[in-house]
Amino acid sequence: LPDWMRFVKGAVDSEDLPLSISREKPQDTALIAKLRKALTRKFISHLATMAKKNPSKYKEEFYREYAFFLKEGICQDFEFQEQLSKLLYFETSKTMAGELSSLEEYVSRCTPEQKEIYYLCAPSRELALESPYLEAFEKVGREVIFVYSAIDDFVMANLEKFGGRALISAEKGDIDLGSKDDDEDEEEGEIDGGDGSKKKRAVLSESQATEFCAWMKQTLGERVSQCRVTNRLGSSPAIVTDNESGALRRMMRMVETTESGNPDAMKLPPQQVEINPKHPLIAGINTMRESEPALAKVCAEQIFDNCLVAAGLLDDSRTMLPRLNDLLLSLVMNAENKTGDGGNDNDKKKA
Repeated sequence: LPDWMRFVKGAVDSEDLPLSISREKPQDTALIAKLRKALTRKFISHLATMAKKNPSKYKEEFYREYAFFLKEGICQDFEFQEQLSKLLYFETSKTMAGELSSLEEYVSRCTPEQKEIYYLCAPSRELALESPYLEAFEKVGREVIFVYSAIDDFVMANLEKFGGRALISAEKGDIDLGSKDDDEDEEEGEIDGGDGSKKKRAVLSESQATEFCAWMKQTLGERVSQCRVTNRLGSSPAIVTDNESGALRRMMRMVETTESGNPDAMKLPPQQVEINPKHPLIAGINTMRESEPALAKVCAEQIFDNCLVAAGLLDDSRTMLPRLNDLLLSLVMNAENKTGDGGNDNDKKKA
């Protein structure tokens, strides 16, 4: 049997096996290769029948215990990759927590114009639902598969296609999902002014957004390879795209560090940043670039680190602490200046 079926135990009764004291000799014959294929095909067929006739038993008893071996088979046994892919089950953005759905069931729910299968790698369902990468898909009603481990991400990368549809990571750039008719309304919408009042949403023009992207790339330096505008975001100011998933990076980093002993061997490469020109944070930083350039620079760096956190790419979040303290200090001092204008000089000296 192939390596991924090492959990299967049994005996084969065949009159065609050649007699030999040496166990290795008959294993090299063409007959053994045929037996291996026949047994593998029969076993996969048995699992497919179980999944169809008794799905609850397959999902709850077999799949939860042995899913890892099936995923290993997809990455190793390319001859049976397509058959094994039909046995995989995942949670999705449109299923309940704990409810598993196959790739075939996902495809059956797709609209005719959808030509891709989208998946998002996150540590848990809760974090996946809060991910900024999910915003665009929820806006147009597209279902996204949730994968929670590095092996799942690795499986998707190896599988590449299912049922003629390409498997696409939600973290990929240049994803065109179309747009809703209310996008223009969002641009002209209102935001909470903080004191109960409503203020008109600030939106960067095309020229302002281009200028802001150039400034942000220059401000962040070698950490960014490209900065551009996106219309896929709603409540988030920015994201990084076309990056390797955080789970896969952590796994590769652990392997690389173990082999080389160098913790800097897997240094994070420059990232592609996509900004939301409709977000008040982006519009506010653009205004601050002239009035308070130092504070604008700190805010841009923090937004970039927030993007890395959302993508699971920030190796050590403690690097953000000094910057966060500076931002909090700036916020507190600004609040004191607003409330302390009516105070006397003695109070100010004590402060």
